[in-house]
Amino acid sequence: MNAAPGPVAPAVAPAARFDALRDAVVRDLAWLLFSPDLLRAQPPFGRLAIPFETGDEEAATIDWLFALDAAPEALHRHIAASRITRLGRYAECLLGWFLLNGPAARLVAANVALRRAGVTLGECDFLVETGSGRRLHWELAVKCYLHAGDGRARLADYVGPNLQDRFDLKLSHLLDHQLPLSAREEFATLGHRGPWEPQMCVKGWLFYRTGEATQDPPEIDPAHARGWWTPREDWPAFADGHADAWKVLPRLEWLAPRRYETGEVTPEAAFVDAATLFGGLERQTGPTMVAAFAHDETGRWLERSRGFIVPDDWPRRGQAFARQ
Repeated sequence: MNAAPGPVAPAVAPAARFDALRDAVVRDLAWLLFSPDLLRAQPPFGRLAIPFETGDEEAATIDWLFALDAAPEALHRHIAASRITRLGRYAECLLGWFLLNGPAARLVAANVALRRAGVTLGECDFLVETGSGRRLHWELAVKCYLHAGDGRARLADYVGPNLQDRFDLKLSHLLDHQLPLSAREEFATLGHRGPWEPQMCVKGWLFYRTGEATQDPPEIDPAHARGWWTPREDWPAFADGHADAWKVLPRLEWLAPRRYETGEVTPEAAFVDAATLFGGLERQTGPTMVAAFAHDETGRWLERSRGFIVPDDWPRRGQAFARQ
């Protein structure tokens, strides 16, 4: 008997190729499928979810994305019907759409709740079957963490902008609680024939203080998406000459780097200079994600970098939260 083909790690597709995708939601989906994970595999239980089992599936997915880009209306209706306000839910909807409609693994079930005696123990994000018949349990997380340490290589130094989340705690929750759900005795009663191989998909961005060198912890994939953060008091010096224009990024624009065609920017979301952007944040009490843009010769606005402007006391509070 021939062995089932092993999964193929997706190549990081050339940025120029996916830059040709015109629809922002399709670009977000492409980024979710092809961007580097934040984490390396964490054996024995923290294996990485890989969207494609073969090179042919990967190539077919790229073709499918460009076809979707030409007619994205059904995807837009799917997102609109979900009334999404949270970034993680947006990513779940995108991945679910791919599993239902794409040319690779197929969706068996999503958001499968596991209960015992009326108490919810947790939810499995996705149950997936590959072309070769492998049955996979995927847990998806999309995270933006700021490095609050002083050059140390600890996962605990990566904290959420609002200091309510920490990368080491998230990884522990994945490994100890979420990924084992599909192996629990209670799961066998739900009717989804297994066994299921648990895998994690942790996407997002990690942000580092401007001007500081930081060593990555061993758990982190060195190819991860990177941004910067700066206290308000350092903003004028940092922003000087950094970009043609700036824009606050709403939460649902935190996935793929942003790009706007001529005429796509509304007056409510216009580009501004660094001083105007900073003045508009005077009443902000927490970190705000902003992006630097350049105006190219075709009239498009292209994201050059992204980061957080944080209150001046945030570095102290961030380090305290990292050490709890």
